[in-house]
Amino acid sequence: MNTKETKIKLLEELRHEMLVCHKCPLSKTRTNLVFGVGNSMADLMFIGEAPGRDEDLQGEPFVGRAGQLLTKIIEAIDMKRSDVYIANVLKCRPPGNRNPLPEEIIICIPYLIKQIEIIQPKVLCALGAFAAQALLNTKAPVGTLRGRFHDYKGVPMMVTFHPAYLLRNPNDKAKVWDDMKKVRDFLKNEFT
Repeated sequence: MNTKETKIKLLEELRHEMLVCHKCPLSKTRTNLVFGVGNSMADLMFIGEAPGRDEDLQGEPFVGRAGQLLTKIIEAIDMKRSDVYIANVLKCRPPGNRNPLPEEIIICIPYLIKQIEIIQPKVLCALGAFAAQALLNTKAPVGTLRGRFHDYKGVPMMVTFHPAYLLRNPNDKAKVWDDMKKVRDFLKNEFT
């Protein structure tokens, strides 16, 4: 399962499975499935909570203002967006961009777990409370989870603030920069 072609094939099969998913009401209100995007051989995988309006329209995660900021964050650690893989816990937009419901997370997270298993990243980066809490099975707030690596099934996972949060709270950008430097340094040490 380590070849790029195999991973692409497995991701495509999973995407097709999700296109016909109607396990929760979100499938009825979505414009597009927002599966995930990026390098199937990525060492770094970012995980957000759910698609917003722009993502639902384009069928790609993190394409709006928060996505532009995420691209800048990725570039700040000497990577390109095409180097990483980006996905969300939910693959369909909650109406009005409301928060994901617990039952929606329970239904949709197996798809994300399968994506992680296929990609096999060296590091995960959970963006915001819903991604961090869902993957770590905790209710702890992002403020107490961020700044250090957590273990997700043997994969180091950094928790940091969601880019949409940073758009509203720009003073916390320095904290995200600290988190991302730890991710960058971890990845550099992996290859030296």
